[in-house]
Amino acid sequence: FRVPLTPKQCAQVVQTYSNVELFVESSPIRCFSDDAYEQEGIAVVDDVSHCDILFGVKEVPIEFLIPNKTYFFFSHTLKKQPYNAKLLRAILDKRIELIDYEALKGRDGKRIIGFGRYAGIVGVYEGIRAFGWKHKLFNLPSPQLLNGRVEFDEELKKIDVSPIRAVLTGWGRVGNGAEEVMKQLNLKRCTEEDFLQNPNEKGVYVHIDTPQMYKRIQDGKFDKSEFYSSPELYTSNLEQYALSANLFIAAHLWNSKNPILLSHDFFQNQSNCSVVSDISCDLNGPIACTIRASKIVDPVYGYDVVTGLETSYENDQAVAVM
Repeated sequence: FRVPLTPKQCAQVVQTYSNVELFVESSPIRCFSDDAYEQEGIAVVDDVSHCDILFGVKEVPIEFLIPNKTYFFFSHTLKKQPYNAKLLRAILDKRIELIDYEALKGRDGKRIIGFGRYAGIVGVYEGIRAFGWKHKLFNLPSPQLLNGRVEFDEELKKIDVSPIRAVLTGWGRVGNGAEEVMKQLNLKRCTEEDFLQNPNEKGVYVHIDTPQMYKRIQDGKFDKSEFYSSPELYTSNLEQYALSANLFIAAHLWNSKNPILLSHDFFQNQSNCSVVSDISCDLNGPIACTIRASKIVDPVYGYDVVTGLETSYENDQAVAVM
């Protein structure tokens, strides 16, 4: 559904760079129709194999990779993710030059392309939607059926969020987008102390980041520079927050060297945190129940807290995972 360039952006590229020819691959499902590109004077074609550079968004399926080309897309291989090892091998075998959006940085050393505000906005919406399904409280429509932000906001106004007690992790672009929706839902934001000391209060959330998510094993304290240089000295501090929450929303950045945040043992030994909205989506990483990525057409699955395997999210012993 998503595209790297909108029709108007394509027109801007052509107008700015007279030596660039731009072609759009025809698609029956993309959020922008073929006609929308053609109205901007952009050629829509069935075959893009004559192009030198190909821009996408997510991973290109191996069978569609064209040898000896330059590709731009999120390959999800920079952290050595094992589930995409075959994709990286195919890219090498086909002599493809891969420019991964995740590796593009500005002169200040910061990434210039990444999950943004709308990842947080839609991630919270889908997490709240999962909560409604799991507890049979309300039924929000899929965000892809909504005609823009006005309809999106109207749907959120219709639901009762008073049973929710949530923990949100991470700031940055994703976390700020998530915070935007949490405020819009009229959930009360608590301090860390209030959240932990009043475990029965509903209609509330706490928004925490790295200093609250981890603690030093030796004395329970946190030192930022030490944590980033020696994360093995730390363990999860998130459990105490998640224990008294029924919804956990993950919008944090995680490194494979960092400690596990919520283990299988945590989910097995607690019964309150029934819905996890994992926007960060580090597979088989810091959140044990994130065993696969869900898709927007089927956004929620169940994690069996006994077996650690996938099941229906409606099962009593399942955590609903988005």
